Amino acid sequence: MEIKDRRFYKTVKPLVSFLIKFLFRPQVVGLENIPKEGRILLAGNHTKWLDPVMLVGVQKRQIHFLAKEELFHGKTKFIATGMGCVPVNRKIHDKNALQSAYQFLEKDLCIGIFPEGTINRTDDVIMPFKIGAVKACYTTNTKLVPFIITGKYKLFRKSLKVEFLEPLEIGENLEKENQRFMNIVKQKLIEGGKTSDKSKR
Repeated sequence: MEIKDRRFYKTVKPLVSFLIKFLFRPQVVGLENIPKEGRILLAGNHTKWLDPVMLVGVQKRQIHFLAKEELFHGKTKFIATGMGCVPVNRKIHDKNALQSAYQFLEKDLCIGIFPEGTINRTDDVIMPFKIGAVKACYTTNTKLVPFIITGKYKLFRKSLKVEFLEPLEIGENLEKENQRFMNIVKQKLIEGGKTSDKSKR
């Protein structure tokens, strides 16, 4: 997959950062766990459509998110393409998406994945993680930085927290590593008071 020009991302990012900080005033912890350069994969819980916007706004790296293929058609195509997202067909086991993610990582870029595969609308703390994130890290020798988003998306209320955890080295037993990764995120979410407000999606 061709890696798109970053000019659109660089143009809109300052505005996104300003709006996120002005409107939601999130507490951000662990930015030191995201390297300033080099390949890295960010992955964590997903409770609201604003989550990727929040992640773009609170840290400095360009994040190439894996995004559902439907966003690359119609009115949202320009935004998804301009932001450097990677299309994923959620109806099938999309090997092409992982191959594209590998290309981005091998160019020392930053990939963002929500391993639950979709927004968590259940009453569970998290849904089971798909294995793609740990597989991409193991295949490309990339460290995985887990993140958690807790609290509520409330305007001007300082009720949201984004925390980036210490990077993980991923070993060859992918099932075991995926479970370890999921347990880390789940435990942190429990400690942090679960997830953002699900009643207002």
